[in-house]
Amino acid sequence: MEFPRLKEAEGKLAAKQKELHGIFAEAGPDMDMGKVKSLPGDSAAKVAEIRSRNEELDDLGKQVEELKSLYDIAGRVQSQRREDAGHGEAGAEQGDTGSGRKAFKSFGDSFVESKAYKGRAPGSVGEVATIEVELKTLMETGAGWAPETTRTGKVVEYATRPIQVTDIIPHTTTSQAAVVYMEETTFTNAAAETAEAGTYPESALALTERSVTVRKIATWLPVTDEQLEDEPQARGYINNRLPFMLRQRLDGQILTGDGSAPNLRGLLNVSGIQTQAKGADPIPDAVYKAMTKIRVTGRATPTAAVFHPNDWQEVRLLRTTDGIYIWGSPTETGPERIWGLRVVQADGITENTGAVGDFANFSELAVRRGVDVQVTNAHSDFFIKGKQAIRADLRAALVFYRPAAFCTVTGL
Repeated sequence: MEFPRLKEAEGKLAAKQKELHGIFAEAGPDMDMGKVKSLPGDSAAKVAEIRSRNEELDDLGKQVEELKSLYDIAGRVQSQRREDAGHGEAGAEQGDTGSGRKAFKSFGDSFVESKAYKGRAPGSVGEVATIEVELKTLMETGAGWAPETTRTGKVVEYATRPIQVTDIIPHTTTSQAAVVYMEETTFTNAAAETAEAGTYPESALALTERSVTVRKIATWLPVTDEQLEDEPQARGYINNRLPFMLRQRLDGQILTGDGSAPNLRGLLNVSGIQTQAKGADPIPDAVYKAMTKIRVTGRATPTAAVFHPNDWQEVRLLRTTDGIYIWGSPTETGPERIWGLRVVQADGITENTGAVGDFANFSELAVRRGVDVQVTNAHSDFFIKGKQAIRADLRAALVFYRPAAFCTVTGL
């Protein structure tokens, strides 16, 4: 299915990326704006122009992403138009409201709020005089009526890594135990101009079957009957945290899974992925060179870049030789994009190593079964001790269809 608008937008994005890369190349590793001859004005004016062009790349990158989303949607509709599109759920929350009324003020309340009580002084005219007495038993919170306290219901979750990269991988479903596909491993194009009655040149094609096994990620939690019965929030809390644990583990496997069963094979361990060393280059230059490898060798269009937060910090803090921040003033948030590509900060990736790739077209998370939560006390020991086992799991296969469409950037 042809999509001219997408092809046009990708071409414009690539051209603008090349222009900006040329400016960085002029500035050199020290970001010396005095060496940049392709832009007019002083250092501040040149940095302002670089920012303007980077913002333009940002807009173009978002436009390409939106067009690719439309393209993907159109493809799915075309191929699955006879299938059910799924179902959605809608719900409404209801709450009770009520009107309050002024509470009756008791004699005791009136006394302790009175001026005589609050501002009393011994022997004052019109005030209650103090009397020396020996206290036998003082009614206080420790020996009297302890104040009631009620929890707010807020649960402060443990500081742990959020889900960071899962959403840049296209999701599909599978009903099989493996994702099996054909890879074109031979493409010999001998097409040539041929004279009348001449012999046609022979081309060659060959395909190889590939298979990626569906793997399971699972966990469970023991809990007593009383905990679930006596605290209404407990079940909802557990039903929320167990699936999060699965998704967090999946998120890490997408980047660093070693592929040894039952592990998924993550991006950094895919055989055939390209690599680009930073060397003496500024990080933006190394990233651009990785993008070029993906375009030339991988014949793909990069869609996202993944950095450890500590490595992205180095990009965000890049300055010219006279101290001007390239990625925007400290008073600004700064763009989470580089060369028009979406930047994903993920502390699940190995520090000092970034990754660039065409995630939209050559990666896929095929879900065999989504998150499934089950509860049982069937185990004899659990049954007689009033305990329940809550388990959760998911099954999925992670596929990187064209390794050369991805490139690591090392030495950051």
